[in-house]
Amino acid sequence: SLFAKENLNSMTERQLNLYDRLINEPSNDWDIYYWATEAKPTPEVFENDVMVMLREFTKNKNKEQRLRQPDLEYLFEPSR
Repeated sequence: SLFAKENLNSMTERQLNLYDRLINEPSNDWDIYYWATEAKPTPEVFENDVMVMLREFTKNKNKEQRLRQPDLEYLFEPSR
């Protein structure tokens, strides 16, 4: 996702573990969407700094066009 492309390389190991848990534990991606957009409250177990980052990202304060997912090459770029 665009969030991953923008944030994974700068996350700490703890944040990466929280992110991994977030994207793998909920049984429904719609749950993550509702939490990120604040349509539903985030369960306490997932309320952490990564969820805060995701909520800020979904606000799209810079009004960026996000019409397509990024190419996967960012996964192979050297860490910053």
